Amino acid sequence: MTSETSLDEDGAGAGAPPGRQRPPGDRVALRGDLRSALPDATAAVMVTSLVFALLWARMESGTSDTVAIMPFMDDARTYWMYLLSQAFGWSGLLWAWGTVMLGLLLSGPRPARLPVSRQVLERWHRTTSLTTMALMFAHALMFSAELVRYETKVDWAERLWVGFADSFVPGWYDSGTGRIAIPIGQGALYLAIPLGLLFYVRHRIGANTWRRLHRFVIVVYVLSVWHTLLYGTNVWYGEWPRTVLWLLQLPVAALLLLRLLRPARRAERLRSPSEGAARPGWWVRAAGRAVAGAVAIGLVIVVASGRDGGRDRPTHPPATAPHTPETD
Repeated sequence: MTSETSLDEDGAGAGAPPGRQRPPGDRVALRGDLRSALPDATAAVMVTSLVFALLWARMESGTSDTVAIMPFMDDARTYWMYLLSQAFGWSGLLWAWGTVMLGLLLSGPRPARLPVSRQVLERWHRTTSLTTMALMFAHALMFSAELVRYETKVDWAERLWVGFADSFVPGWYDSGTGRIAIPIGQGALYLAIPLGLLFYVRHRIGANTWRRLHRFVIVVYVLSVWHTLLYGTNVWYGEWPRTVLWLLQLPVAALLLLRLLRPARRAERLRSPSEGAARPGWWVRAAGRAVAGAVAIGLVIVVASGRDGGRDRPTHPPATAPHTPETD
């Protein structure tokens, strides 16, 4: 999830003196970024705690959308691990939004003036990426812990397996919307970790290979938002929280489109075939720009029309559990 403009065509730092290259992104660099990520991770824990407190208070006051969808969960003291999983999920999505915005800002048209140096922005991008991966894993881990707690009628070994499989094995969870939403979230997690950490071994795989793989980070973000829209009970209904989530995607789409239309690297600019550009590559780049433009227009239509896929709040909420406890 690091910036594509950290290296030029030959793998040298853009600001490095001629004839010199940046130190390779080895384990020392990862350790350094992990140390630099401590303030960022601390802020993430604080935000997660605030979200957890809000979710707890809403459940206690009877205004929780989660309880409206699953009335059997109307007990914050029993289902606190589920609430903590939700809190990690929301802070993880917020951090993912931030790191993607930083990455697009760094790899698109370079602003004439920045509030901080480019090196600081790149470090923020790397540290928020590491924090995002940790939050995503914590989200899945707490969901697994809640499932272990829930399966009370089988022995501990089977409870641990059920919790692990339902949370981390694609296609295993077989209840309701989760049959689609959970594999989507798992896909985001399993792509985020290698794509984020590849930066630290780019000197081994080659800068160009790393750069090509790094472009799939936007897929991680799309999967994360999709997972939230499908399975986030706090944005389940077609009300303002869901609208705000859609609104937050507008600047991402705008920066992505701008980054494709005016990339920082000359090699990625859309030259016509008559200027020497290969025809297959030209069509791929042109199609990418067209898709990004269509997505941006679609987001504007969704937000303006209010037709964002939200469900109507039922008069009589369902009373069934999303996952039946295992029995002997």
